[in-house]
Amino acid sequence: MAYVALYRQWRPQNFATLVGQQPVKQALTNALTSGRIAHAYLFDGPSGTGKTSSARILANAL
Repeated sequence: MAYVALYRQWRPQNFATLVGQQPVKQALTNALTSGRIAHAYLFDGPSGTGKTSSARILANAL
C-alpha cells in the first residue's frame, strides 16, 4: 500500500466540500457562474487556512 500524504487524502475536491472559507467560496462561485473571471487572484493568509485548496479548486473549475 502506497503512502499518501494527509493533505492529499483529505483535500476538498470542489467548492461544496470546502469548509471554513464561506466568503471566499461565495465570491469565487459567483465569479464562475457569472462568467466574469478576474485576470488574477491573490490567496493570502496564515498557514492551514485553505489557500492552496481554494486555488486548486478554482483552477480545476476553469
